[in-house]
Amino acid sequence: MAEALEPALPPEIDSLAERVLREACDRNLTLATAESCTGGLLASLLTDLPGVSHAFERGFVVYTPEAKHEMLGVPQTIIDNDGVVSERCARAMAEGAIANSKADVAVSITGFAEGGPGQPAGLVHFACARHGSPTLHRKETFGDVGRAEVRLEALRVGLELLRRQIAPPTGAA
Repeated sequence: MAEALEPALPPEIDSLAERVLREACDRNLTLATAESCTGGLLASLLTDLPGVSHAFERGFVVYTPEAKHEMLGVPQTIIDNDGVVSERCARAMAEGAIANSKADVAVSITGFAEGGPGQPAGLVHFACARHGSPTLHRKETFGDVGRAEVRLEALRVGLELLRRQIAPPTGAA
């Protein structure tokens, strides 16, 4: 049985998504996502809010190393040397989403929703790229809290990073 979002999406995540989209609309910015362990959940959320979803430009669901390389241009050397759950991969994914879309801001999420050999459960790397700004990175270790909980927390963090990149630079109006 699939456990994508059981329980349902918490209201605070829904509210945060709406704020991100409103702020993007207010600044005439478009958004993209590059998702692995969330499997497109963030893209789905960003297209589900009426009146503001037009800020979303596209999403990339890149679950395999091959998809990350082929669709986003993540260098094979990063995949081979750092792994697909790493800071360098997350940054390359976000920057690849910008390069392969018309979006102004892109967030990437790559991690382990469940544990395995050499795969600590709940380890997730995030990056958020914006034209003309440094790419942000964040690493979270949510722990072995279950697949659904890791994915929900990943949505929250991804939205927080988007919000940071959408905000005007310090000192700007």
